[in-house]
Amino acid sequence: MASPPTLPISGPQSAAGAPSQPPIATPAFRAFLSRLTSSVRQGFSHRRPWSELVDRSSMARPDNLSEAYSRIRKNFSYFRVNYITLFALVLGFSLLSHPFSLLTLLSLLAAWSFLYIFRPSDQPLVIRGRTFSDFETLVGLGVLTVIVVFLTSVGSLLISASMIGFSIVCIHGAFRVPEDLFLDDQEPVNGGFLSFLGGAASAASAAGPAIAARV
Repeated sequence: MASPPTLPISGPQSAAGAPSQPPIATPAFRAFLSRLTSSVRQGFSHRRPWSELVDRSSMARPDNLSEAYSRIRKNFSYFRVNYITLFALVLGFSLLSHPFSLLTLLSLLAAWSFLYIFRPSDQPLVIRGRTFSDFETLVGLGVLTVIVVFLTSVGSLLISASMIGFSIVCIHGAFRVPEDLFLDDQEPVNGGFLSFLGGAASAASAAGPAIAARV
């Protein structure tokens, strides 16, 4: 009696040679963006009316440096979110006026985010068929950061924009008379935009295990 013919069985060999790539939007990165968005929204909710900030009737020259310093402290405590917004606008306008520096800085941030910080620790970095270890990736990104900050116009642009923004805040804080402000009715020191520091730390903790595994 003849044996039944053997049926051919095809295995998924073609799929084995092409492993799926991990998505760029890792859970840690999505958590960071979510935390960043909520922190910015919460910060804007504590913004003071801009009419109070630009009230010309409340402007007066301080008598001495001690009074100017006292005004700066009180005004910063009250107009904290407005001042940080002005500082960010100055920085953003400076970067937008220099597209090359903006593109270079965004490329550097993207390289750190997707090649090291938010890259899964179990996924090696492969470029042109060569596998780079986490230490080599970290050293390469560090060298790239030094080159971008100190050997291009990005560093000088960030420093000059920060100095301009800081000067605007100090000048306004020194000349704005804070007697008409309700300084007792203010949010805590870590409220508003400054809460983003804690929010960023919480979001970064989502990527903590992956980063700790590389160190």
